[in-house]
Amino acid sequence: MSKFKKKEKREVPQPPSGSLSDIVFMLLFFFMVTTTMRETESKVITDAPQATEIEKLERKDLTSYISIGSPTAKYQAMYGTGAQIQLNDSFKTKEEIRDFIASEREMRNEADREFMTVAIKADKKVRMGIITDIKQELRRCSALKVMYIAKQPVE
Repeated sequence: MSKFKKKEKREVPQPPSGSLSDIVFMLLFFFMVTTTMRETESKVITDAPQATEIEKLERKDLTSYISIGSPTAKYQAMYGTGAQIQLNDSFKTKEEIRDFIASEREMRNEADREFMTVAIKADKKVRMGIITDIKQELRRCSALKVMYIAKQPVE
């Protein structure tokens, strides 16, 4: 009998895959919880005009959107085909813009309130008088950082 036994070739053991599904589900759950989806439904038809200059938003979470255009087919029976103002998920009048801006400011952190931007997304067929009235209301409630959403220029 020999003192030393000849070692057999051993295979490298496979890592345990029993907890792999747990890890995948934890990652899935984490991303589902932390991801925010846009909750507003566009109730107006907006065909934005062509842009001449483009500036990217630094923080989209500090942006409040005002959409102006004719209502979609679903809402035309109730609101007609004229231009309507949509703030978040409902149609409002220009007088209610002050309350909208005040509520949007209250939702923001106090340090971020000065960086709040109002983005106007208007159909290119909307009369300029409506947009001017909205801008006047924004000035009255000191929402002076305004930008317009437009299509990117074709190169």
